Parts: sequence; structure tokens; C-alpha cells
Amino acid sequence: MDEKLSIRVNVADRYYPLRVDRGDEERIRKAAKLINDKVLQYKQRYNDKDVQDFLAMAALQYVIKVLEMENNQDAGPLVNAVALLDQKLESLLKEE
Repeated sequence: MDEKLSIRVNVADRYYPLRVDRGDEERIRKAAKLINDKVLQYKQRYNDKDVQDFLAMAALQYVIKVLEMENNQDAGPLVNAVALLDQKLESLLKEE
């Protein structure tokens, strides 16, 4: 049974109640920690800014990384592997 778990996640000194799948808890807590670490870096570097600015910059930085990863994924090898598999299956079907 995959039941929901109630957790509280701290992001930038605010707590957010969430209901999550048990298997997602660790990933969600890790994500919150990464955000908090990035916000802390910005706080230490720029003391005259608001926490909202730090959150916006952290979000921007992480989304840029996600977009870069999406662009770097090369589907070429997968397409080639599927084409090769298709050829093998076709030849097996012709033999029967």
C-alpha cells in the first residue's frame, strides 16, 4: 500500500505542510535543503536584499540547470538502438 505521508518542509524559514507519497519524502526534503543552501549563499553574499529575491534567484538558477540538462540529452543513441531492434525483429518475423 502506497499511502500518503504528512510532512512539514522548511523553505526559507517558512514551514509548508505537504501530503506526499512515502517514496517521495527523501527527494522532497533534499530539494528543500538544496533551496535553503542556495538561499543561505545569497544571504551571505547580499545582505541588503529580501528573502523573496534570494528565492527567485535560487529558482532561476535551478530552472536554468534543468533546461540545460533537457537540452543536453541526446536521443540519437536511443533512436539508433530502437531502429536496430526493429530490424532484428523484422528479420525474425520474416524467418517464420
